[in-house]
Amino acid sequence: MNAVDLYARRTQGFDAGLARTVALLKDAAAEHAGHIVQATSLGAEDMVVTDLIARHALPIAIGTLETGMLHDETVALIGRIEQHYGLPVEVYRPRQEAVIDFVRSHGERAMYSSLPLRKRCCGIRKLEPLSRMLGERSAWVTGLRREQSNARGEVPERDQDDAGRLKLNPLADWTWGDVWHYIAAQGVPYNPLHDEFMPSIGCAPCTRAIAVGEPFRAGRWWWEDESAKECGLHVMQQEQPAVSMIGAPQ
Repeated sequence: MNAVDLYARRTQGFDAGLARTVALLKDAAAEHAGHIVQATSLGAEDMVVTDLIARHALPIAIGTLETGMLHDETVALIGRIEQHYGLPVEVYRPRQEAVIDFVRSHGERAMYSSLPLRKRCCGIRKLEPLSRMLGERSAWVTGLRREQSNARGEVPERDQDDAGRLKLNPLADWTWGDVWHYIAAQGVPYNPLHDEFMPSIGCAPCTRAIAVGEPFRAGRWWWEDESAKECGLHVMQQEQPAVSMIGAPQ
């Protein structure tokens, strides 16, 4: 059974939600012409957003973070997007010297050692490259949904980040079933790791498959307390929680 068979479930409000999402994207593209980017994680939600951008010929750039620790399947999806949609994907990588220094000082498995080291790794591989992606932009688009976790339960459709940019979350009220219904209906390319029970996919060392009944993001940083399930991309700096390690992989 693949992810489409497993997850695709169209809700009664799907059509209205889709129309609202398209309207949000169109309005943001007009308000921030030439200065808006989709920061795609290459996950299922972001693939829906990319498809809508392409399908409606919206002037929204597409960018992604290639952390150097992604699964091969995730990296391959960048080329699949460019081939399928004929759109370029801006790829932002961590500064090599920062990665080398971090690994030399703390080792390849530093993320399992402590929460501060895991967050430092995310900072080098994600937050700093994101800052370059957003540098000249006044708005960005994400695939955040309220249903993804308790920490995201109040995600607004329109928000502001720490720098005062518009942060658009056009799928905020979509269900996981509707995401996959759209993927199935429109033939949207997606990461094959979703077929292997990985609904939320990040860097390879920090992602595992989930079991039946586990929360959506249980496979992310699974050795940490549940409240730690963020890398910092979608958390206001003053809201960073104090959390503990549960048990790192041996």
